[in-house]
Amino acid sequence: MRLTRYFLPVLKENPTEAQIVSHRYMLRAGMIKQQTAGIYSWLPMGYKVLRRIEEIVHQEQIRAGHIPLLMPTLQPADLWRESGRYDDYGQEMLRIKDRHDRDMLYGPTNEEMVTDIFRSHVSSYKDLPLTLYHIQWKFRDEMRPRFGVMRGREFLMKDGYNFDLTKDDALHAYNRHMVSYLRTYERMGLTAIPMRAASGPIGGDNTHEFLVLASTGESEVFYDDRVTALKLGRREIDYDDRTQVSAVCEEFTTLYARTDETHDDAVFQAIPEGHGKVGRGIEVGQIFYFGTKYSEPMGANVVTADGSRVPVHMGSHGIGVSRLVGAIIEASHDDKGIIWPEGVTPFSAGIVNLKQGDAATDGACEAIYAALKAKGLDPLYDDRDERAGAKFATMDLIGLPWRVTVGPRGLAQGKVELTSRRTGTSEEMSPEAAVERLAEIYEAHR
Repeated sequence: MRLTRYFLPVLKENPTEAQIVSHRYMLRAGMIKQQTAGIYSWLPMGYKVLRRIEEIVHQEQIRAGHIPLLMPTLQPADLWRESGRYDDYGQEMLRIKDRHDRDMLYGPTNEEMVTDIFRSHVSSYKDLPLTLYHIQWKFRDEMRPRFGVMRGREFLMKDGYNFDLTKDDALHAYNRHMVSYLRTYERMGLTAIPMRAASGPIGGDNTHEFLVLASTGESEVFYDDRVTALKLGRREIDYDDRTQVSAVCEEFTTLYARTDETHDDAVFQAIPEGHGKVGRGIEVGQIFYFGTKYSEPMGANVVTADGSRVPVHMGSHGIGVSRLVGAIIEASHDDKGIIWPEGVTPFSAGIVNLKQGDAATDGACEAIYAALKAKGLDPLYDDRDERAGAKFATMDLIGLPWRVTVGPRGLAQGKVELTSRRTGTSEEMSPEAAVERLAEIYEAHR
């Protein structure tokens, strides 16, 4: 993509309505535009990041054996009356009447609808276990939407639902989700800590939230700081191996980590000196086991091997896909702009031409652009007729992890400059070497 042909409406000044870093930089970098309170249009670069995050979520869900589908945004109220949640959910639910005066709602979550799908098509224990998920827009009518996409009214979310014969089976599904989420967040360059949490309107006794530490987080968190060093890395996980999956979950949940809602000060004080920390966190996902809370009232039953009919055990598991865009920026930025991790960056690298119109630099930039594309990478070529300072400022603001700077002086020596956005360090090398270095870097993130 060439910047002269791209739609990137960057702003030089900080928007007055933006209270936190992610909201400010998303507006300044031309990623979003507010249409009304808590509802945003995703402009091309923001949409690109959103889709990269969505693809990682899909890949890790499918790796864990979960099956994608797509449910509608509008739901009939009668399903929620069956579960008993229609009147209990509160004013966050947007209730609608269609032209036939039927009660509808814009879905804030999908437990009832997916249970209806399950009970319509599954009747035997032989079809279990089953986990279905989708990535779909949701709506919750927040009283005071704020912080941009971090606390909006319309948001993109992955929500998954497991159906199992027994509680033990369902708790394995719970553990499987925890491990798949840990891998998902690591691929996005995030340290997301699973913390014992409260279930809220979803229900259930077993639940963990995944929180990214950030000073702007909405939750107060208490944790043993040794948990932040835990990584899955590239270890292979057999999601059907209950012992292995359970061991990983134990590894990541044994050290103390809780939100303020479930905090136990006596246990917290027992953490070894120097390791007990209090901070704030941004919730980016949550997993629940709630047993037969929905299957029993809605008749989601299966016939067992002995011929009896029993309600299935269920859980639900969410990741805030659009919220993650903001959370990543909150966790990865400086005073110049965003710093995208390689796993989610909208473009692999920025190519900056220091002398647009010069035959040698134009030719070198075009060659680097073509070579990166041939390696399967996605560069952004700043081919604008602008001064170097303006080009560098744009690259810093939009936060691409790597920049290739091409100028007449360097080219005369057969060199270009490869710069890391995160560290600010630069290295001179041949154009061919820069292309190979970038290909190696991104190979590790595939």
